[in-house]
Amino acid sequence: MLDISKLKLNEKVDLSKYKSMEFTFHKDRFLTFNKIMTIFGVVFLAILFLPWTQIVQGKGYVTALNPGQRAQSIESAIAGRIEKWYVKEGQIVKKGDTILHISEIKDKYFDPQLLDRAQSQITAKNFSLESYTEKVKALNFQIEALKEERKLKLEQAKNKLIQANLQVESDSIDLEAEKTQLIIAERQYERTESLEKEGLKAVTDLEEKRLKLQNSQAKIVSQKNKLLASRNKIINAQIEISSIKANYQEKISKAESNKFTALSGQYDTEAQRTKLETEFSNYSVRSGMRFITAPQDGFINRALQNGIGETFSEGTQIVSIMPIDFDLAVETYVDPIDLPLLHPGEPIRIIFDGWPAIFFSGWPNLSYGTYGGRIVAVERTINPSKGKFRVLIEEDPDEQPWPDVIRAGSGARTMALLDDVPVWYEMWRQINGFPPDYYTPQESNTNVNKNQNSKK
Repeated sequence: MLDISKLKLNEKVDLSKYKSMEFTFHKDRFLTFNKIMTIFGVVFLAILFLPWTQIVQGKGYVTALNPGQRAQSIESAIAGRIEKWYVKEGQIVKKGDTILHISEIKDKYFDPQLLDRAQSQITAKNFSLESYTEKVKALNFQIEALKEERKLKLEQAKNKLIQANLQVESDSIDLEAEKTQLIIAERQYERTESLEKEGLKAVTDLEEKRLKLQNSQAKIVSQKNKLLASRNKIINAQIEISSIKANYQEKISKAESNKFTALSGQYDTEAQRTKLETEFSNYSVRSGMRFITAPQDGFINRALQNGIGETFSEGTQIVSIMPIDFDLAVETYVDPIDLPLLHPGEPIRIIFDGWPAIFFSGWPNLSYGTYGGRIVAVERTINPSKGKFRVLIEEDPDEQPWPDVIRAGSGARTMALLDDVPVWYEMWRQINGFPPDYYTPQESNTNVNKNQNSKK
């Protein structure tokens, strides 16, 4: 009652006759209420000192633990047109099974006998290369023959030069002998002439000596001519040696020029053959790419390209496939403020979408429907789209196994179990907006020490 009116109802009406007023003004009721509030206060104070497990919550989804076990899109390495599908969505395929057959859309690869023609070009280049090789061998033989012939010719010319030198030496000796004979003939002539003037020698003897003198003079002239002829032979021999050297050097140089030309053609042919072999190998590999096969055993999730006759470019995603055998993991995202609290190997509680669960924050032991996990990796860089850090969680082998029917991509909520604190401290932290207490678990420290000791 607001007590607005000055007329008091309790003075005119006896309220004790009514049960509701009797219950209201009964003194035992206040005693019971006080007892309840006292018990509630004691219980509340006791609860404030109970241990409370701090947690870091995150949201994510189920994925595969290893990158090679996650869903992937099979891409086409070449541009093509769809000719035939060999699978359908939902089908299980083995590694190497043909998924799709495509045809070429580039005119460079339209020829159905492209590989045979490329092989014919390689065979022709091999024959050309063999011809150049044989030509180089023939020129090598020719060069060796010319060098051998030049050696013999030079030895012959050098022998002629030696003979000419010996001839000059012989003629020089003969000339000196004739000069001596001339001196003797002159003395005899002078002596005979003196004796003839004295009448001791006949004129006939004088004329005979004069004839011998003239013969000696004639022999000297003749011997000088021989000596000059011998010296000319030396010069001719030297000229012949120089001529042989120049002549054979020209022939050898020409043969070597032809050899280098053949070698150039040989190397060019080898380069062309290598290029053709590379093209043939590329054609062979490309022809195998016309049949898109499964990279591993998997489940066909979805065909990303539809129909027959549809064209696409290089790198286009053709079909999505999920491996059959994979290890489940949970990929969750946490706020940057909670990142220092997470360490590899720490326990995580997980709630999967579609599975009933009751989770008591702070008392995980009383929770129902949650599954255990362990942190495998904590990402070092923030996810730009989500603004959070990615954490990868694997199944805890010591806990209850995860459900077999969960699929990759389904949602999951994660709770990382941190340090135990009193309830009053946790309430104070939540009211003030402080982050959970930073700590380093002993297991992580032990693992770090082991790693450091192993490195030492």
